[in-house]
Amino acid sequence: MSNENITRVTREDILRKRARGEKSRTDWKRVDAMTDEDIVAAMRDDPDWQDLIDIDWSKAVAVTPQQKTAISIRLDEDIVDFFKATGKGYQTRINAVLRHFVTEQKRSKR
Repeated sequence: MSNENITRVTREDILRKRARGEKSRTDWKRVDAMTDEDIVAAMRDDPDWQDLIDIDWSKAVAVTPQQKTAISIRLDEDIVDFFKATGKGYQTRINAVLRHFVTEQKRSKR
């Protein structure tokens, strides 16, 4: 994914723009008129969604980041290579996999 067209704004930036009377440039009428089929078709045409389009998001859970503890851990080389190959943020993804495991273990004990 190219970062050249990504704009980052904070909540405060948006509130300042609204206070100045600036409006969103998003065509919300067009967005609201889109059907689920239109959205899926648009996603399939978007190269940034290629690896994500067929993931079942029905069980996705929003996670609020918690404070991290720095540790030293020994992992199998192929495991580290796999996660590193997925790009920046691989340690966060390892944490997410471990969190999912812990959640499922707690759920199965209930």
